[in-house]
Amino acid sequence: MSEVPLSSPPDPAASEPRIVPASGIRPEDVDQDALRVLSRLQRNGYEAYLVGGCVRDLLLGRKPKDFDVATAAHPRPIKRLFRNGRIIGRRFRLVHVVYGPHVIETSTFRSGPTQPENGAEAEPEDLLITEDNVYGTAAEDARRRDFTVNALFYDPNAGVILDYVEGLADLEAGVLRTIGSPPVRFAEDPVRILRAIKFATRLGFRIEERTWEAMGEHAHALSRSAAPRVAEEILRLLRSGTALGAFRMLRACGALATLFPEIDTFLGRRDDPDPAAHDRADLYWRLLEALDADIHAGNEPTPAVLLSVLYLRLVEHRAASQRDSSHAWTESAADLIEPLAARARLPRRAVEGAKRIIAHQFRFTQPATHSPRLTLFLHSEDFPEALHLFRLRSAAWGQGWDVYEGWLERYKAAREMPATELEGLRKKRRRRGGRRRRGRRGSEDGDGPAEDAPGDGPE
Repeated sequence: MSEVPLSSPPDPAASEPRIVPASGIRPEDVDQDALRVLSRLQRNGYEAYLVGGCVRDLLLGRKPKDFDVATAAHPRPIKRLFRNGRIIGRRFRLVHVVYGPHVIETSTFRSGPTQPENGAEAEPEDLLITEDNVYGTAAEDARRRDFTVNALFYDPNAGVILDYVEGLADLEAGVLRTIGSPPVRFAEDPVRILRAIKFATRLGFRIEERTWEAMGEHAHALSRSAAPRVAEEILRLLRSGTALGAFRMLRACGALATLFPEIDTFLGRRDDPDPAAHDRADLYWRLLEALDADIHAGNEPTPAVLLSVLYLRLVEHRAASQRDSSHAWTESAADLIEPLAARARLPRRAVEGAKRIIAHQFRFTQPATHSPRLTLFLHSEDFPEALHLFRLRSAAWGQGWDVYEGWLERYKAAREMPATELEGLRKKRRRRGGRRRRGRRGSEDGDGPAEDAPGDGPE
């Protein structure tokens, strides 16, 4: 970043950008498909730039995950230029230009949301953006974005950066600040609170004071945001490799209490004099730290494992206070995760998977005996995710690693079982299950005791 020349900051109200050479960006780091989209738009007379996170990351010497294009062309003309383009979105219409598995997201310059007339002040709920298809200029598009460091335009063909919002100065200083009034920007879209935490922890940036204060004031408004967007950002925080810092920051600004009240309550008050409360919180944070280390080691936890990390300690705590059995783990997982699923409308498959793999943790701590039931568990669809969570758990609390390695060896050995033998075990299990159900029906009808195969209780 230090290679980017900085001069005196421009007038924030100016319509002309500050233009500087993009000397800090190596041309070979720019995606070729994105260059192809830009060049075609510009050759057809449309103003077009790379924008957002890709420009920020290029200037920081980081490898962008995606390359986005902003242009003066509207969606339908863009679609006409690219046979491999498709228009998507309702709240925010844009074009995906597809090159094989690679997508270049191409959006039209937007203007800011409509403000009340006659200088009247809008109520916070009236500022919430529900439709964002009012097209504008490059300057208007830059000023409607969330943070200054995300509003830089880059023209690779001209080799320049266009800065309408003093984003270069903030990038150089490592500061994250909203564009315009922080309370207004978070009232427009409270999900920006989660994005601020994501960028601050991922980039190691300091959140500007007024921006941080507004995050705390508007954290409660996250309950009004579109649940799928909130869920998506939470999963991104968990898989970012900086989950520990992100969730500490979520708690500090009040967002954790809004989104995950059960977790916030479980962690207790920071000034609680009870050492047990501090130990409980410490174990929770250590599990997130283990998740970060696991991701930095190159592992990719599934959404079910990520959700399990959030709730594992709560389930353990509740199950231990009851009877610490497999059934108690299963009940506790369902009781704690179901409200989360209802509020956030998380993917059902991930929610159900999280409930099962948390419940399976009880089995890992029990003596392993060679039995058909154990073999079927080792071959179950949930086993790899359940073992992944147990590995995180063992790493976080510094115990049980030998148990994990034992289960890993059993899993490797089980994979060598002939398919015919495995299918025979499954058929036998299904037959036993059918007899047990018929026996229970007979008992209910007064025709004798139900048949219950030994060892086939709740898992």
